[in-house]
Amino acid sequence: MSQNECVIGVDIGTTSTKTAAFDKKGNIFALSSCEYLLHTDIPTRAEQNVEEIYQAVIQTLTKVVKTVSNNNGHITAISFSSAMHSLIALDKNGSPITRLITWADQRASSEADDLNHTMTGQEIYQRTGTPIHPMSPLVKLIWFKKNDINTYENAAKWIGIKEYIFYRFFGEFIIDYSVASATGLFNLQTLNWDSKALSLASIKTSQLSKPVSPLHILKNLKKSIAKQIGISEDLPFCIGASDGALANLGVGAVSPGTIACSIGTSGAVRTIVDKPTLDPKGRLFCYTLTEHHWVVGGPINNGGVAFRWVRENIFPDLQKQLGDPYDALTALAKEIQPGAEGLLFLPYLTGERAPLWNAYTKGVFFGLTLTHDRRHMIRAVMEGVIFQMYSVVLALQEIGVNPHEFRVTGGFTKSLLWRQIMADIFEKDILVPASPQGSCLGAALLAMKALKMIDNFSTVKMKVKIGDIHQPTEESVRIYQKLRPIFLDLTEKLIADFQSLAMIQKDTT
Repeated sequence: MSQNECVIGVDIGTTSTKTAAFDKKGNIFALSSCEYLLHTDIPTRAEQNVEEIYQAVIQTLTKVVKTVSNNNGHITAISFSSAMHSLIALDKNGSPITRLITWADQRASSEADDLNHTMTGQEIYQRTGTPIHPMSPLVKLIWFKKNDINTYENAAKWIGIKEYIFYRFFGEFIIDYSVASATGLFNLQTLNWDSKALSLASIKTSQLSKPVSPLHILKNLKKSIAKQIGISEDLPFCIGASDGALANLGVGAVSPGTIACSIGTSGAVRTIVDKPTLDPKGRLFCYTLTEHHWVVGGPINNGGVAFRWVRENIFPDLQKQLGDPYDALTALAKEIQPGAEGLLFLPYLTGERAPLWNAYTKGVFFGLTLTHDRRHMIRAVMEGVIFQMYSVVLALQEIGVNPHEFRVTGGFTKSLLWRQIMADIFEKDILVPASPQGSCLGAALLAMKALKMIDNFSTVKMKVKIGDIHQPTEESVRIYQKLRPIFLDLTEKLIADFQSLAMIQKDTT
């Protein structure tokens, strides 16, 4: 790449689309983002407007392209990252007949429960690497077959959000191995659709997109779209991969034992391995990155969404003040000592994925006394999210991963306190890359690999600059060492009660 050349990475996330242009050293050349709504008007559902997301992609791309052009830059390629587990039904004309159903949608909880208690469910996990959970498109398809037969019978295609964007851009239905491997329908060994999973959902291969390598390049963008964005029709587009896999690339976590931890709306802990690695207990996912790289780890449901709940429901008055309310929250939490004076928080406000995979879990404040106030509650919430992420690290250790380095990405990296809490609970140094746009950079790096601008992923670390390092503090570590087992034990003890509570709630609504 010459001095003015750059690659654009587009990250289609759960609450926003971010688009960034990076130069050959991995520095941000231009950046744009656009938020959209998550519709939760019906209990257990979490959906989005497909057209809103498409327009967000167009809007952010157009702005970044214009900025690059105004600064005499030259765009070499565009590559994509997207959230996993999304599902859209299209009619025979290619028009959506459902909203975008996100990973957070819980409507298929009963179907997940039923499948989880069968040998078939266990076998599907072993072949696909996708835990059986309401997030999984496989389980969502079973729900549609049982509960919405009209949509089910009129769906000519079942696709995810990135597939929809590429269909609009190029008129083709294609899906990268990475996103495909998070559907519960994709075989990790054959790198193709799994016939037994498709049979379980009663769908045909023709209703799904064609699986291709994440390094797959397309050209011949539709003329009208190229003109709208301000680019050439022949500009290479790399299909890219999932946001989780690309976040690892974007922070330089590209070797076994180098762990990427991200907290945005949700959170995840991941590492890259050189062969499919499955958890005998089914607690962890194993998704494809490329034909020679797999990502093993676990997602948690409740990251920034728990922090937002605190802001909106416990500190609504802060929203009326000047400045960032999250800065005000962390400043208050900082007044409280590690451990929140014996107050623990189980952060299961939207159920939980790894390592529990239980949609019925609920949020719990444990140890609450008259001496606790709102400051203790926000501190406990921040600590609870990290305790839960640590439980995923323990599962990784059980299957043979030896974590020796932790790199972080996502919105939580803006908080110095949250990063320090992670260092103290994990008892490891926490490395914070200088660029917060991990998935965007990961997408750009994947395009560079596809176009042979870089030889292999081992060179990625050199392009990722570390902005800060947090080291564990001895006094805090001692406190968290005592609290960690209580947190883990408490969660285990309440599992049956969570389910009983959910059944009572269901009977009374």
